Amino acid sequence: MILRVTQYGEPILRKVGAEVVSFDERLRTLARDMIETMYQEEGVGLAAQQVGEALLLFVMDPHVSSDEADFDYLLDGKKQPLELIMPMVVVNPKVTPVTEAKCGHEEGCLSFPGIRGWVERPTAVRLEFQDTEGVSHILEAAGFLARIIQHENDHVHGILFIDTMDKRDLLKNEAKIKKLKRESRDFQKQNKKDNHDS
Repeated sequence: MILRVTQYGEPILRKVGAEVVSFDERLRTLARDMIETMYQEEGVGLAAQQVGEALLLFVMDPHVSSDEADFDYLLDGKKQPLELIMPMVVVNPKVTPVTEAKCGHEEGCLSFPGIRGWVERPTAVRLEFQDTEGVSHILEAAGFLARIIQHENDHVHGILFIDTMDKRDLLKNEAKIKKLKRESRDFQKQNKKDNHDS
């Protein structure tokens, strides 16, 4: 099922996700719907907060973006074919940078349509997580995949890419960001009114 993607200005995007403790059918259904929504929106990652759920959960698939496919990875110490491990569901992530080297790149976000900006992030990370069955894994990632992991991990902790965006790009996007926030406020007001009326 395709889910509605929350937009900047909706409070859920600032909520820190709760730890997932029930690895049940509801979790698996939510993860499947998030993957479907990510593909529909042509994204490379999607966090639970972006579909209205404050959970430590995100999905990703870097190979839908072939123009940025410069990355390396090991899953549980092995280099497995990407098509076997993606799309990946990441539950209860713990992300640790494994290098002090940083790299800047222009990022976008499904919750900020039409807004892009330069963000600097560590070039390689270690991701400890569980899958939808509760099994633990370690993903070591560098390049574009490390960037996706950090962007989505920020999301599940209530941090948005505008918080770390280059100040000049932030200024350049200021009018668009304010407009988006106003539209979100209007949407929420209308939604509240509709729910009250029904």
